Amino acid sequence: MTGGRNRSGERLGRHSEVAEFLMSSEPRRNAVDHAFLDELGRAIDDAEDRDCAALVLRSALPRVFCSGADLTLPDAERADVSDRLYATYQRMLGSPVIFVADVAGAAVGGGAQLCLAADICMVTPDAWFRFAGAGHGLAVAAWGLVNAVGRHAAADMCLTMRKVDATEAIRLGLATPRRDELVAEIARTDPAARRRLKQLLNAAVREPLERERTGNRENWTGSIEGLHRWGRAE
Repeated sequence: MTGGRNRSGERLGRHSEVAEFLMSSEPRRNAVDHAFLDELGRAIDDAEDRDCAALVLRSALPRVFCSGADLTLPDAERADVSDRLYATYQRMLGSPVIFVADVAGAAVGGGAQLCLAADICMVTPDAWFRFAGAGHGLAVAAWGLVNAVGRHAAADMCLTMRKVDATEAIRLGLATPRRDELVAEIARTDPAARRRLKQLLNAAVREPLERERTGNRENWTGSIEGLHRWGRAE
């Protein structure tokens, strides 16, 4: 198991099933590679096949949610993983399943963008985000951050790659405080209404996401040399 695992859905009383994708690769800090994306894709397939109300993304590790694309990969493979991550964000936005990121600890790079692609991101007090990219040739997260937190705050996060803690993320509207009952509340809603709401809530970010994906695919070699110059490699 390299990136995570899909725990079978749990039935919440009489309500729709809720599935879980549990990331548990401690040595690699839940880094994303092709195997990780394959497993997440299968988890989404399963949740859709069973008409699950929600798929919860969470980590079994105490201090990290997901550290983003695997920095040990060769450049060409890393660039391919990055593009596949964008395809995953697009699939999450278009799926009828509600995605909930349950974040404790660090969500960096692609891990932070998984949270952005989720329909709801709920955080514990020790959660934090870093949208790393601009320091090593990638334009990342603008597709969703502008809509979530506004243009100026989005520019701050994207251009400085600074750490954003849970308190600030909640204040800006990037996340909501963790509530144990949140997923059960989602599962109780009408499925058709959930799907219509999701389409409306995500309408503004689909085109920017495609533009960002295309630009990065056409312009990025996969090199992370800039991260080391910035001293920001996680």
